[in-house]
Amino acid sequence: MKKPNLIYVFADQLRYFSMGYAGDSNALTPNIDRICGESVNLCQAVSGHPVCAPYRASLFTGKYTTSTGMVINEIRMNTHHHTFAQVLNEGGYETAYIGKWHMYAAELGNHYDVKNSFIPKGPDRLGFDGYFAGYNFRHEYEPGTAYYHLDTPEKIYYDKYEPDAQTDMAIEQIKRLSEGDKPFALFLSIGTPHDPWTPENVPEEYLERFKDKKFTLPPNYLPENDPHADDWARLSEKEREELPEWMRVYYAMTANLDDNIGRLKKAIQDMGMDENTIFVFTSDHGELFGAHGRRAKNIFYEEAVRVPFLIQWKNHLEEGTKRDFVLNTVDIMPTLLSMMGLPIPNEVEGKDKSKSIYGTESDEDGALMMCTGPTAIFGDGQEWRAFRTKRYTYAVFKSDGKEFLFDDWQDPYQMKNLICDPKYQEIASELKAQMYKKMHAINDNFQNNTWYEKNWIKDRIILKTATLNPE
Repeated sequence: MKKPNLIYVFADQLRYFSMGYAGDSNALTPNIDRICGESVNLCQAVSGHPVCAPYRASLFTGKYTTSTGMVINEIRMNTHHHTFAQVLNEGGYETAYIGKWHMYAAELGNHYDVKNSFIPKGPDRLGFDGYFAGYNFRHEYEPGTAYYHLDTPEKIYYDKYEPDAQTDMAIEQIKRLSEGDKPFALFLSIGTPHDPWTPENVPEEYLERFKDKKFTLPPNYLPENDPHADDWARLSEKEREELPEWMRVYYAMTANLDDNIGRLKKAIQDMGMDENTIFVFTSDHGELFGAHGRRAKNIFYEEAVRVPFLIQWKNHLEEGTKRDFVLNTVDIMPTLLSMMGLPIPNEVEGKDKSKSIYGTESDEDGALMMCTGPTAIFGDGQEWRAFRTKRYTYAVFKSDGKEFLFDDWQDPYQMKNLICDPKYQEIASELKAQMYKKMHAINDNFQNNTWYEKNWIKDRIILKTATLNPE
């Protein structure tokens, strides 16, 4: 049997709840909604560590943050893992990567310097040895401002809006790869709809689509900042006033993303590639827009962790099907490798959930989710662990031991903390026990963020000889 190709597309900061197919009346996502109707919709997919760099490290290793060491943004990933792309190479695949990487920087804030934005050919590409049009990270998408690198430090500037140009590049590469003798895997990491949500950061035609839309604060909006929030999650009074307009730009960016996903899918079909290609559309994490007194990500609330995850494989997966098992970030690599008939490295910590996607097996396993520190600056106080099932979310902060329990079916906006309700004590205890059992299995001892700075990381580079958390 011919090995299937893989096209994996992931947006940045796109939450599940901002999809038309998820019921958002403000969303203009007809192409993604149509793809949903042709796919298996994994409606309970979550981001195991809802921050850009930790997510990507887990995606490409199948390991939790406490094993990758990517405990905050803007540090450099180590290379001693047996990665997703390496397994693909070993299985005879050609790989390609386009877009944001976010696992190579080693200087806080200095991300335009080529020594941080250019990922050199070799082990730091984690096995992506084929076409590589990447950059570490930045979030300006205008033509003439947005750029990428190929195999030299030269900055190559896009001549059009970045997501449009990246989609063009992906279509071009799929055409090239389809004409070769090898199966291929292409990953497209699109930066939108990540902030800044300024009008100049999205084409005017998309803003025009939303000129008559009314954006309001979420039902679980809080006027005061969450005391556990880091600098990225706090909102100033001025920022609070800007939230509705931020949402307008966010949804405009998402509409542009939708147009590009539509173009990409049409090109795949026109090339006759959909017959033997696994197509995935997802995101790294979500965004809160003032919910629970927070902006940004890095928290266990649904707006941050719940992500779209659509998977399509013609004649192999049942179209228009919704599966409600919980898929965690660490599960993606082993699940896709299994579907592609490739071996799963023994060191992978996630679970192969392919049978649940096919619908031949029921999966009731919950997801261990985590935050190992602030978004990009070392410091203690924000660390949490959480355990999420189909129905419940249990979470606890390390700093003060504050616990949470939400019934996500009865309380989808997570406004009522049930941790002190006697009727839910047994549920809370069971979820807590399952969470610590998973933590123990991966040697996660709930360390402070600065423990990693002292023991794992030197000059913002994760040490290859890092010692796992001691008992």
